[in-house]
Amino acid sequence: MINVLSLGAGVQSSTLALMAAKGEIPMPDCAIFADTEGEPNEVYIWLDWLIGQLPYPVYKVTKGSLEEKTIKLQVSKISKKRYMSGKIPAFVLSPEGNKGLLGRSCTADYKIRPVVSKIRDLLGLKQVRSKEVLVNQWMGISTDEASRMKPSREAWIKHEYPLIERNMSRNDCFEWMEKNGYPVPPRSSCLYCPFHSDDEWLRIKTDMPDEFEQIIKFEKRLQINASQCEILKGVPYLHGSCEPIGSIDFKKIKPKKKEQLDMFDNECEGMCGL
Repeated sequence: MINVLSLGAGVQSSTLALMAAKGEIPMPDCAIFADTEGEPNEVYIWLDWLIGQLPYPVYKVTKGSLEEKTIKLQVSKISKKRYMSGKIPAFVLSPEGNKGLLGRSCTADYKIRPVVSKIRDLLGLKQVRSKEVLVNQWMGISTDEASRMKPSREAWIKHEYPLIERNMSRNDCFEWMEKNGYPVPPRSSCLYCPFHSDDEWLRIKTDMPDEFEQIIKFEKRLQINASQCEILKGVPYLHGSCEPIGSIDFKKIKPKKKEQLDMFDNECEGMCGL
């Protein structure tokens, strides 16, 4: 039996990591950070600092650039038509003016599977057929996000929620950090995630203008490649209004009329933004 901390490098999982380092909770055998290569620079800076505080190993795993995979044009072996795999849940505006949402596999492909693969490596197994629990995987989900608690897809991995067990909310995590003299962790999520709330988009635009310019360029690249698809009929956008992300004035969006709610509570895999 091994204990593994799923480290997203956000507020909750960072709190768990440091609580273990201080001996307030049992020490995990290791932590694993799954890198989509699309996090804000502040998250990577924080992660490097955090690793230096921990007495147990932290493994970084990646499947490559989620951004590049998302916009990559592919050709169907059956129909021979061009398509994009739809890794992120971009909003789509059809020629008729209807709004939809692309299918998504970003969390499964770039978070869950790389972590599970690394855990198998740690066990020294290429495949695990056991129905008995071999691994406790700690998830940094707090009481205010309890709806994101999900069972593991693997019978041999059991998800555990130490913050829930200790009745700790996201604010409690901030208070614990302050009380113990630690800096405030950044929010962990891909820069271009369509699940951002309007408040988060505004924060990125205001506090990280250079990275917001990268987001604008990514959306344009996504749209250019989508126009060459023979299967996708519509224009993809990163915001629910289906307007160019660079043209939206997030300060003028009234709370009761927000186009974009914070969708992380509905994030189906329970692994992003922690």
